[in-house]
Amino acid sequence: QVQLVESGGGLVQTGGSLRLSCAASGRLFSSYLGWFRQAPGKEREFVAAVSWNYGLTYYADSVKGRFTISRDNAKNTMYLQMNSLKPEDTAVYYCANSRTGYSGSSYYKRDYYDYWGQGTQVTVSS
Repeated sequence: QVQLVESGGGLVQTGGSLRLSCAASGRLFSSYLGWFRQAPGKEREFVAAVSWNYGLTYYADSVKGRFTISRDNAKNTMYLQMNSLKPEDTAVYYCANSRTGYSGSSYYKRDYYDYWGQGTQVTVSS
């Protein structure tokens, strides 16, 4: 069983930065770890993913060049460094892990992931 806990959210002005953390307890599955976000009235969408074993990274076009995903295997923790934040980045951010293993390009699909954190709110003011 994997438990994921996000932290680091908050209120920031446009152009500001935040770093989110996702701490895992239990043994993480050798697969992708992902960040998703959900704004009010919208579906949960893919933000970024990293392969736990190899460190390969993937990003949604909307955050490419502004966000950086990373992981610290020794600490069982994943991070999302968010720079140049925009009001449209406002959402609850969730981290997720899958027990399926590496499955092609499934990292951006919500139903690929089995374990989710409770989310952390990010609010960007204009």
